[in-house]
Amino acid sequence: MNKPIPYPELDDEPVEKFEDIDASLTYSYSNYLKWLFDDRVELIKGKVFKMSPAPSRIHQEIFGRIFRRIGNFLENQSCKVYGAPFDVRFPKESIDDKAIFTVLQPDICVICDKTKLDDRGCVGAPDLVVEILSPGNNKKELLYKYQIYEEFGVREYWVVSQSDQSILIYTLQEGKFYPSKIFTLSEKVTSSVLPGFELLLDDVFTE
Repeated sequence: MNKPIPYPELDDEPVEKFEDIDASLTYSYSNYLKWLFDDRVELIKGKVFKMSPAPSRIHQEIFGRIFRRIGNFLENQSCKVYGAPFDVRFPKESIDDKAIFTVLQPDICVICDKTKLDDRGCVGAPDLVVEILSPGNNKKELLYKYQIYEEFGVREYWVVSQSDQSILIYTLQEGKFYPSKIFTLSEKVTSSVLPGFELLLDDVFTE
C-alpha cells in the first residue's frame, strides 16, 4: 500500500453511518474518533476495513481459553493483556491523532511497556499479538496486518486457525518475521516474549 496522504479538506463532522465513509479517501485516527456507527472497523494506512460481524461461538471459545491462560500467567507481572475491541495505534512519524493512519484491533495483545498505554488503548507495537482466523477473514487484510506488525516491531505474532486447529508463530529477528513450525493438537507452544509460559493446544481446541 502506498504511503497515506492526508486530506485536509475532509469533513470533521461526526459520521453516523458506515455507508457515508468514502472508500476513495485516506482517513486518520482523528477521523476515526468521530465515527458514531456501530460497525467495527480498522484503519490500515488510511483505508477503512470493515471487520466481520460478531465472532462465531467457536472463535469466542478459543479467544477465551487463550486470553485466560495468558492473563493468569501475567497476574502480578508488569506486562498486560488486552482483548478486542482494543485500539492499537501505529504512529509513523508523530503520535498526533491526525498523523496516525493505522489503527488495528488484534484479538489479543500483550503490552509490556506501560508508557504505550493510555485511556484510548495502545500507541505503538504490542510485544505479542494473537489473531484468531475465521472463515470470513479477508486474505488481503491479513497480509496487510502481517506487514504492519512486522514493520512496526511486534516481537511475536501468533496466527491461530480454528479450522485447522493449529497455531503458527512469527518471531521478529532483525526486523523480519520468521515462522515457526505449525503446532497442532497434542503439542504445546511457548513464547519468547513470555518466558515460562506454555499453552497446550489440546486445551485451546477442546470441545
